[in-house]
Amino acid sequence: MSIEQKQKQIEATLRLAPVVPVVIIHDARAAVPMARALVAGGVPAIEVTLRTPAALDAIRAIAEEVEGAMVGVGTVLSAKDLRAAHKAGARFAVSPGVSPGLLDAADDSDLPLLPGVATAGEAMTLLERGYHHLKFFPAVPAGGHKLLGAWASPLPQIRFCPTGGISLTNAQDFLTLPNVLCVGGSWLTPADKLESGDWAGIERLAREAAALRGA
Repeated sequence: MSIEQKQKQIEATLRLAPVVPVVIIHDARAAVPMARALVAGGVPAIEVTLRTPAALDAIRAIAEEVEGAMVGVGTVLSAKDLRAAHKAGARFAVSPGVSPGLLDAADDSDLPLLPGVATAGEAMTLLERGYHHLKFFPAVPAGGHKLLGAWASPLPQIRFCPTGGISLTNAQDFLTLPNVLCVGGSWLTPADKLESGDWAGIERLAREAAALRGA
């Protein structure tokens, strides 16, 4: 699959909802009811981060059992991570930054990658390699919506999914920018709700996030 085809898949994924939940999951048994709650709330693209031993099992369970979910993998740092996530059933991959090895592995993989950048120079480097859709991370510490908005004019070819420090209270600052397709955030799946099995609460948070579209 060409980089152009994979970037089109990334764009389609980012346009599914205004927010991509960034999930840190410690118990894979929670993955399916959590994902069903997110999908029911109107947020079908789900990024499960490789920050816990349960992550790959969670991705596999969501991919196999949750209709309507577009499950992806986050915190991809290496070619090994990319291969394991693809094998588990991930539909897209997200990295906090990039390395030559990871980009080479992404070129050889059919798993679409959303690579992370924090500077205009990094964005330009990825643009040269055919990436037009990028993650801006860590969004708030790196300069927030004002910095990202300033990139819209000199880098009009690029669309972003900012992640890092974003919540319901500041998401709209990013979503109103012309170069932002969606935001990523962990507030939709807080640890206390995952641990207690409060799937109705997660669905409510997803509905609040989905309502940001077009606001």
